[in-house]
Amino acid sequence: MFTYFAQRFAILFVTLAVASLVVFGVIEILPGDAAQTMLGATATPETVAALAHRLGLDQPFAVRYWAWATGALRGDLGLSYAYDSPIAPLIAARLAVSAPLALLAMAIAALVALVAGVYAADRRGRAGDAAVMIASQVGLAIPNFWFAILLVLTFAVHWRIFPAGGFPGWDAGLGRALTALILPAIALGLVQAAILTRVARSALLEALNEDFIRTARAKGVSRRAALWRHALPNAMTPILTVMGLQFANLIASAIVVENVFVLPGLGRLIVQSIANRDALVVEDCVMLLVALVIILNFLVDLACAAIDPRLRAHAT
Repeated sequence: MFTYFAQRFAILFVTLAVASLVVFGVIEILPGDAAQTMLGATATPETVAALAHRLGLDQPFAVRYWAWATGALRGDLGLSYAYDSPIAPLIAARLAVSAPLALLAMAIAALVALVAGVYAADRRGRAGDAAVMIASQVGLAIPNFWFAILLVLTFAVHWRIFPAGGFPGWDAGLGRALTALILPAIALGLVQAAILTRVARSALLEALNEDFIRTARAKGVSRRAALWRHALPNAMTPILTVMGLQFANLIASAIVVENVFVLPGLGRLIVQSIANRDALVVEDCVMLLVALVIILNFLVDLACAAIDPRLRAHAT
């Protein structure tokens, strides 16, 4: 297990280093001038050049990348050009909305997918299986933003059960804050659940055809017990792998959904920073999201290795 962990940790380190270079490089070559945007179109070239020098925008690419990367490792994310404030507390305040939203959406996706996948696998070839597959196909075809608008029209405008948008803050109470996140989490989670349901069903059907399931059934284990106690644990490796990959799609979709529900999360911060040409904030936010996806997949690899000893054996 230690060899497997060491190999995965080395891959994690290299991936983060390469990702940081790509994120910084791609955002830096985008057209536009942050100093010109901040001062306006009427600013003189001398004033723009002076501000660019003060912000360090006139330094070489390698110098700016090294300062950004080492500062991030020290916890110093720099100063926002547009907000004129440190970026770290700015991101922390937005992360207090985006992180619970992502976790709630992932929990909804996992719960719905496991229940629906087990139900479909248990009724393979019957009406229940067909209904789940049709529903998952519909979920795959629905864009997140369109589904989010439908939820607002149905549960906020027509029935007035949930708020249509905005976030009252955690200081307003846990109940009010979670209520504001329910519709966005459903908009994110159900679409991801459609993909995960099909994966769970396929993995369970493959596990149900294994010899150990036939042996358990021959010993008198009921079909339901064989499904939940034996097939499901052995099917968790591909399910966890896909969940880790889905997290990247969930984060990308959250940027759009946060704007639909007017949530003050990382998604809206990224959109606003792009509009303001606040490159440093965009770089920090994107790198944070990339790092979360990479680290989550690293943890998924470790979880899969803990479940399936064959993965650890390949590393030795």
